[in-house]
Amino acid sequence: MYDVVALGELLIDFTPVGSSERGNPVFEANPGGAPTNVLACLAELGKGTGFIGKVGDDDFGRFLRQVLVDKGISTAGLVMDPAVPTTLAFVHLQPDGERSFSFYRNPGADTRLQPEELKEEMFSAQVFHFGSISLTHEPARSATLAALQLAQEKGMLISYDPNLRPPLWPDLDEARRQMLSVMGHVDIVKLSREELEFLTGSHDMESSSERLYRQYGLKLLLITLGKEGCFYRLGGLTGRVPGFNVKSIDATGAGDGFLGGILFQVLEQGTDLEKWTSDQISAAVRFANAVGALVTTQRGGIPAMPSLSAVRKLLQEQPLP
Repeated sequence: MYDVVALGELLIDFTPVGSSERGNPVFEANPGGAPTNVLACLAELGKGTGFIGKVGDDDFGRFLRQVLVDKGISTAGLVMDPAVPTTLAFVHLQPDGERSFSFYRNPGADTRLQPEELKEEMFSAQVFHFGSISLTHEPARSATLAALQLAQEKGMLISYDPNLRPPLWPDLDEARRQMLSVMGHVDIVKLSREELEFLTGSHDMESSSERLYRQYGLKLLLITLGKEGCFYRLGGLTGRVPGFNVKSIDATGAGDGFLGGILFQVLEQGTDLEKWTSDQISAAVRFANAVGALVTTQRGGIPAMPSLSAVRKLLQEQPLP
């Protein structure tokens, strides 16, 4: 039995690493994909994980499969398809470490996962995690909805990342509609402040998060605030937990590391979130903030996930005032 399984994209993040002798940009091929980053984080922290998704049966796909094996992430749910190429993303970094993306995904293997390719034995975990990127195209959208239904039937805690990537959608209205379409079927939701504003149309974080939380019957809503930390909403509990002071060079995977940290704490403290106290949720978010901060100090998604000892070290070095 796994602790956490995740469905979604497994791809190559081409991350800039400088220029060649001729002045041309040089990119490093890093394994990534938001749900996979979450699993890599959890595996690094010592949890049992399994991936559900599709890559091409090409050099990139075989490389990604080996990355999962090396990280200790089960590949039992991975499908390799010779008929479609592995998805690629080029990451463009700003001076502060923030980034934008260019995708090569028309088609990309992650969009071609079929409902009938899901393996029921993968759904023997405590937590099922997925994101909105697998909702952009059929048949992956139908496969995602089928997996979500199966996870509900198995009584799994369901984690969802409405990850907004505008270039991947035909238009933003469709993106909003699809991202919200599954919200009533999940327990834990992680959003950036920009994604919250996109989904609700409001710049008032507290009121819009409360409306979203109540409208969809969520158990835990997390709004990541970058270097400022995180705002959380759990039942009647709300609060802000500050971030950490680190030297950031690449924000790729930081939100995924944060969510991996949250799910680690859920597994450690108990999946019955209604019983959590204010101290428990604050400690969980602080731990997750530390994970996310450490991810930004390294390049790439999967390779940047920190060890448990590194997280504990940062927590000790920067205690709450």
